[in-house]
Amino acid sequence: MSPAFRAMDVEPHAKGVLLEPFVHQVGGHSCVLRFNETTLCKPLIPREHQFYETLPAEMRKFTPQYKGVVSVSFEEDEDRNLCLIAYPLKGDHGTGDIVDNSDCEPKSKLLRWTNKKHHVLETEKSPKDWVRQHRKEEKMKSHKLEEEFEWLKKSEVVYYNIEKKGNISSQLKHYNPWSIKCHQQQLQRMKENAKHRNQYKFILLENLTSRYEVPCVLDLKMGTRQHGDDASEEKAANQIRKCQQSTSAVIGVRVCGMQVYQAGTGQLMFMNKYHGRKLSVQGFKEALFQFFHNGRYLRRELLSPVLKKLAELKAVLERQESYRFYSSSLLIIYDGKEWPEVALDSDAEDLEDLSEESADESAGAYAYKPIGASSVDVRMIDFAHTTCRLFGEDSVVHEGQDAGYIFGLQSLIDIVTEISEESGE
Repeated sequence: MSPAFRAMDVEPHAKGVLLEPFVHQVGGHSCVLRFNETTLCKPLIPREHQFYETLPAEMRKFTPQYKGVVSVSFEEDEDRNLCLIAYPLKGDHGTGDIVDNSDCEPKSKLLRWTNKKHHVLETEKSPKDWVRQHRKEEKMKSHKLEEEFEWLKKSEVVYYNIEKKGNISSQLKHYNPWSIKCHQQQLQRMKENAKHRNQYKFILLENLTSRYEVPCVLDLKMGTRQHGDDASEEKAANQIRKCQQSTSAVIGVRVCGMQVYQAGTGQLMFMNKYHGRKLSVQGFKEALFQFFHNGRYLRRELLSPVLKKLAELKAVLERQESYRFYSSSLLIIYDGKEWPEVALDSDAEDLEDLSEESADESAGAYAYKPIGASSVDVRMIDFAHTTCRLFGEDSVVHEGQDAGYIFGLQSLIDIVTEISEESGE
């Protein structure tokens, strides 16, 4: 049995892990689910799975850690609420799987999934409430999701006011419109296919947001080409059109999604891919500026670490032969919670007591260093259309570097540098 399930001390295939929505998904159309605090899972795509199992060692620091494969089934509990449950694969002896799921939600806890728009997770319902909701779900057809999808297209940039005195991170689960859309569509797809298929393979990946209290996430679609070599003519033409009509063709990168908590105003801002496609190069730069802005001022301390990691990634990709990362994204993540600035010679006890206000009041008395200033993550994700010569079944084998992706990285470096210089850093 996989180590992912050993910590649960359960019989194989008798009990599983209840998968929860991942509330920090800001882009992509594939549903990402929360396996536990540090681990996510998403539908297994053979090409992406092959990439994670064969990727070069020097690329590992720029991709989520791969943790194995689980079997996911679509189930109803005794009250006919919809659940997605992860089980170990038959014959899985845990090769390469190093997940500790001591913080997983066991199936017996029975959190419920519903199709309610702003409440993705529910606890117990009264019988009358359940009957009313169940009838509503039965009447809802697939076109209802299309209507909500159209609403999301029109609501390309959304702001929510957050109660700053409460638990900010716990409030996020009720607001992310893109995450809600993906979960609704995944449930609907699996519900429609339940009669024909009820077992799906999902891959387990590192949750890159787990170490941040209030994750700010920027999803960038990288490269000048998005369609894979196996795309149909219609699909390729559609992807080419999207690139030509967006910043992808001009600078090799476009905004695919964004989630930013602006501590200064107490607002949570979401931007989806439809807005990202409409941005000009100047608009892209302004969106990037907005991503690093807290509502009062630019988070300048984040820019140098980002530039350093982008330069490191660019150097790594320049050494990769024959890889093409078509339709891959780049995530930039930092903590929207602003930590106090502290003296470089402060003791650990001092750090616990120092507040942001006291740090501001004593500015200039010591040399100060922001806590977590370099705590910015830059990672590549989404490799469903990646190819290289190691993938033996591919009909097309490319030579040299992925020039389109590297071009996008350089454009990103140039724009962040401009923002840094213009802000006076």
